Amino acid sequence: MGLNIEGQIEKVNGKELSYEEFVERYLEKNQPVVLTGLMDGWRACSDWVTVDGQPNLHFISSHFGKSKVQVADCGRREFTDQKRVEMSVSEFIRNWIQFSSKEYSNPSNCEGDDQSLLYLKDWHFVKEYPEYAAYTTPLFFCDDWLNLYLDSYNMHMDPDTSQVKNEINCSDYRFVYMGSKGTWTPLHADVFRSYSWSANVCGKKKWLLLSPSQCHLVFDKHMKSSVYDIFDDVSESKFPGFKKAIWLECIQEQNEIIFVPSGWYHQVHNMEDTISINHNWFNAYNLSWVWKLLLKDYNEAKEYIEDIRDICDDFEGLCQRNLAVNTGMNFSDFFTFITRFSIANLIQLHSLVKDYGKHIYDSSSATHHLISNLTSIKKVALNMKSMESFSGNSGLLLDVTEVLEEPDFMKLCLALDRIYGILRDEQWKHSSDRKETMKLDFGDLYFIEDSCCKVSCPNDLIRLITYVVTNLGTKFSNANFSLT
Repeated sequence: MGLNIEGQIEKVNGKELSYEEFVERYLEKNQPVVLTGLMDGWRACSDWVTVDGQPNLHFISSHFGKSKVQVADCGRREFTDQKRVEMSVSEFIRNWIQFSSKEYSNPSNCEGDDQSLLYLKDWHFVKEYPEYAAYTTPLFFCDDWLNLYLDSYNMHMDPDTSQVKNEINCSDYRFVYMGSKGTWTPLHADVFRSYSWSANVCGKKKWLLLSPSQCHLVFDKHMKSSVYDIFDDVSESKFPGFKKAIWLECIQEQNEIIFVPSGWYHQVHNMEDTISINHNWFNAYNLSWVWKLLLKDYNEAKEYIEDIRDICDDFEGLCQRNLAVNTGMNFSDFFTFITRFSIANLIQLHSLVKDYGKHIYDSSSATHHLISNLTSIKKVALNMKSMESFSGNSGLLLDVTEVLEEPDFMKLCLALDRIYGILRDEQWKHSSDRKETMKLDFGDLYFIEDSCCKVSCPNDLIRLITYVVTNLGTKFSNANFSLT
């Protein structure tokens, strides 16, 4: 079945693009782009690549060969993904070399053979080798709340939930992928409906992307299952809308980075032996996508076990535990996440206003960024208000004064301050505004009234954000910080 391909992804020189332009053109509009010129000086681009542009498998095996990694068998499907096996990096590379010598380039040619095309995926390289510094995250992708949070906290609060499966309590979403020509990834949208960026250290990839407005076309009539392989013989009776889908195609070359926005389904094929570095991430600009996915998966989890509601002592608790297992977080996890980031952003705003006083205006880039973050969180909290999980006594309570004293929260705030300092420097480099380093004070929010310090539900969080922002606007700068 031929695909309806009617567009290509824009390619832009990242050195000629400002952060504000990237936000306006791609983050806010949720549009994909390929960026060039951003991988100069990466250690991975020299150590991991031979002089003729091929993966330096000997170097990787000799330096990192003992690492245990997840490897996808591209010729075998398991539920909605490829079958995964665990092996060492050295074992994977030996398999790669042996298989490549047979010159297979298509998984369908492997049927009946003892070997298959194997694709190393989701290698947590940064966590495993933090001192190696294989690359530097480009400026456009630095405002990464997901990985900053996971550097300080576990995503799951419930010990029983986080022990179910190690992958759930994920260390981070910074990955290395390695695969020979012909390896591929089935059609999917990214975890949490996050953004992703993927940098080709070497090799070439073909991407097929489908915008969120068209994604219903790759699902069955009941919106329960989606197409696995868009190049397969897709059943028209099962997926009646598939032929109508309009795809964007992208050929990603070596030293190019593709930005994949939230909710874009995509299928990816390695056209050459390829190594890539990939991050999943989200921040205020796509926080609503994360909540919408959680709500969708929650409703499906609840529907699946609805028949045992009357005999279940804690039906809602069971739904939340299942949601955590299936999606990677539950409502409480997400609410705790956005509450901590609310407090972190409020500290940033307080420090900024206190340092700059009357010279801070609503229109300034740094202030606008923080207000925009808090507005996004507030909108998500408003959407969460009606959920059963937050009615009555949910058992969830965050005390702002206690959060401020957490060593892990201090670590998170310092990391966020470092990132926002980089963004401020970039935004102000052509400005006459004051450029001294902002002083971060972890006592900045102790002026909050007791009535706003306890956060156990979305209404509490909305009240906290509104109180602090309003207070700052009158206390230091007489500015009207509007949370629209």
